[in-house]
Amino acid sequence: MTGSFSTRAKIGGGLAIAFLCGLIFASGFDLTKFGFAQGSRPIVRTASAISTPSTVGDLNNGFTAIAEAVTPAVVSIQAEKTARETVQQQQRRNTPPNFEDFFDQFDPRRQQQPREASGSGFIVSKDGYILTNNHVVADFDLVTVHLVDHRAFKAKVIGRDPSTDVAVIKIDGTNLPTVALGNDDAVRIGEWVLAIGNPLGLDFTVTAGIVSAKGRGSRDLPNLNNDPYAVSDFIQTDAAINPGNSGGPLVNVRGEVIGINSAIASQTGYYSGYGFAIPITLAKNVMDDIVEHGRVRRAVLGIRIQDVEPADAAVAGLKDISGVKVGGYSGDSSPGEKAGLQPGDVIVRADGKPVDRVSTLQRIIRSHQPGDVVELEAMRYGQKKSFKVKLTEAQPENATVARATTPNEDASNGATAEKLGLTLEPVTPEVARANRIPDNRRGLRVVGVSPNGAARDRFIPGSDIIVEVMYPAPRRPINSVADLQSVLGKLKDGDYISVLVYDSRPNVRDTRVENIRIGGQF
Repeated sequence: MTGSFSTRAKIGGGLAIAFLCGLIFASGFDLTKFGFAQGSRPIVRTASAISTPSTVGDLNNGFTAIAEAVTPAVVSIQAEKTARETVQQQQRRNTPPNFEDFFDQFDPRRQQQPREASGSGFIVSKDGYILTNNHVVADFDLVTVHLVDHRAFKAKVIGRDPSTDVAVIKIDGTNLPTVALGNDDAVRIGEWVLAIGNPLGLDFTVTAGIVSAKGRGSRDLPNLNNDPYAVSDFIQTDAAINPGNSGGPLVNVRGEVIGINSAIASQTGYYSGYGFAIPITLAKNVMDDIVEHGRVRRAVLGIRIQDVEPADAAVAGLKDISGVKVGGYSGDSSPGEKAGLQPGDVIVRADGKPVDRVSTLQRIIRSHQPGDVVELEAMRYGQKKSFKVKLTEAQPENATVARATTPNEDASNGATAEKLGLTLEPVTPEVARANRIPDNRRGLRVVGVSPNGAARDRFIPGSDIIVEVMYPAPRRPINSVADLQSVLGKLKDGDYISVLVYDSRPNVRDTRVENIRIGGQF
């Protein structure tokens, strides 16, 4: 009996000591109150300050407070691409069984099945701007946003950038819940984070983990994005991320968003222990450019770069295996080449800050605008060199922004006439010559038609050219996107527009008039 009592006393004493040690350990953490994260541009507004525990002694309550504060501003995104049967497809309904796939191989207009996708996002302004991933909304016709309070909104894609996998969409609303945007520069490996999103159809799910690593790039994720300007600075986390989490926020213990959950490293397509988030500072820069300039104005050095290997460091005369090696030049007019950078140079400092890897240099350069001058230090076979490089704007082949243009905006790569549901581009001299388009028929070529737009079923992409507005008066030629937008900007739902269309197909080459009612379609 005495031995039993003694044993219980020892266990009780051990538990008490463990409890006291836990309190001492927990007091070392700093779970500060939620603060304001001021955006550098007007559209970024922040969440209100929220009271949270002063320590993580009660970690459960701390996570609960964060989830309750952030989840109302997290959204579930449903995207859909519709498709209609062609005449050939309707005729082939009588094709014998098991022959459809054979014929599809030779039918360039084979049926595309309707596609659906789901993802996540988060509201960054009270009037409805939302950040998400490009791959969540790219190439879809209908985008619907659901809030945790069961409200649903139709969303408009304001712009998207495949190279960073960032997209901005908007819903119409006022006084909407918003998130606070943090600073991923200050994030440390080992910090607690929460991932909030809609994985595997399970709406508004919260998972917890830590920041496992920073600066993950193309060498770590070689198959993620082959764009030469792709983000190479992911935050790695072990918070569970699955399909459907894409576009959702990665949140620190202050309730601030530090990244957009974007990808997982997995052999199965499901969570296997590692997830990756786009740094929020990069996402904010992309968002600001899209909203303010209509495109991502990416400043570049005009050089091809890679992380330094041991041999590179030795040849450059570096003691440490660190820096960024210049591999060559990108483009015919490279700012780096003009400034004197040469292949083989190893960049070790930029803006006076040490550069240890590609992601570090990218982080520094992306904080600049095209036209800024950046001071670089590089090692060239044991000699230190200094350069002043005037940054230029990137012109990547695969990075485009698809958005609705304003009345004063032209678009050489295709602009959306939103009220018509058409994507248009000016007819260039090259296109006119190749298609034998007369000078008086060089207006705006239709390159895309929304199946849910006001002008659906009216136009043939690639062939039809809008050359003139017949109504409303006065009758006027259309030579640019701005010309058409100036007319559309004065029309409201229910109004009509009449346009003269030139069909440039070789077997047609004729004009027709299309009368279209504005509104009524999403």
